[in-house]
Amino acid sequence: MKRIVYLLVMVGAIFVGCNPLEDIYEDIDAQVEPIVGDASFALSDEDYDDLDLGFGNFNSIDDAKTMIPSLLSDKYPVWGVGSSATVSFKVYNKVNTYSQNIYALSDADHNAITGGTFGNFDSGGDIYDYVEATYPTPEDGDFVSLRYRYWAGSESTLTDGFYYEDGDWNKIKGFTEDQYNDMGESFPNFSSHDEAEQKTPIALLDVFQYDPKEAGDIVMTMYELYKGGGVTKSYTKNYIFDGNSWSIYNNEIVETVQFGHDGSTWVPDNTIKYTFTGADVAFISNAMAAIYPGPADNVGFFGSFDRRDSSSNYWSDAMLLEAFNVLLENGSFITAEEQKYVLTYIIYNGSTTTESMSLIKSGGAWIVN
Repeated sequence: MKRIVYLLVMVGAIFVGCNPLEDIYEDIDAQVEPIVGDASFALSDEDYDDLDLGFGNFNSIDDAKTMIPSLLSDKYPVWGVGSSATVSFKVYNKVNTYSQNIYALSDADHNAITGGTFGNFDSGGDIYDYVEATYPTPEDGDFVSLRYRYWAGSESTLTDGFYYEDGDWNKIKGFTEDQYNDMGESFPNFSSHDEAEQKTPIALLDVFQYDPKEAGDIVMTMYELYKGGGVTKSYTKNYIFDGNSWSIYNNEIVETVQFGHDGSTWVPDNTIKYTFTGADVAFISNAMAAIYPGPADNVGFFGSFDRRDSSSNYWSDAMLLEAFNVLLENGSFITAEEQKYVLTYIIYNGSTTTESMSLIKSGGAWIVN
């Protein structure tokens, strides 16, 4: 019986003498390599709700950069340093719209600006001179729609809008009579807003046929509606291009920001993960041939960097960094200050495998990050 008592006392002493379990788990966690992952996605309606953004967008890119890291921590709780997430999201970006009855300039209005007697303008600046003279004390948001005559070998009638913003009058070009005809209109106006919204996106493809736009470009358009009683009114509408077609712009733009995990949290990060192509290896082989003829010829032939320090074709870390500086500055990469790259390339160290080197542009040169 005594032996049983002594045994229990000894077991109890062992448990009392050990670290608490949580300390053990912390020691284990500290030795575990972080899980590295890469993700690319657009925020969903549920994501905006989780961030308490009832309108489904951010007020600014800076707000997004501040708020999205917490969302990433929830989505990828076990990911650690070296992980990246490219996130697309919507930002509220209002572009004003305007409406106003059209004022048709008289002969006297034209002649007061030109000093002539022809009742038209013949210089692109004449209409701006008229606007500034007629509206000498504008405020931001003021808008006028003007029908005027312009001589350029023959006389044309134009109707354009002008809005005042940040100290300047800005023109919104209205459709011409010929353009309305091309859209199937017998008169230089539409019969309804719905018709304008249906036909304008198609017309814009022709309008910018020789002035190509890029995806994300926003343009302001102006169209006319006949209101009856001799009154025609102009309305502006904004459209956004997706690279192939135009659609109504609803005061939201899509932005994309990359985030990286720094070991403790997610932060906005411009790191680009790049894997060498055969053309990159060939470039380095040619560019470094005069400096390191043996290693350069070897990498060009085999397509891998020899990382055996016993080899006459050995590429040291310093040599790789020198070669990568030349590659990154060849005009095919982003070279802004503080830009980061993680370069992955094939090596031979007794077997063929890959290595990666993290670089950052600092002080005009690429250094190990």
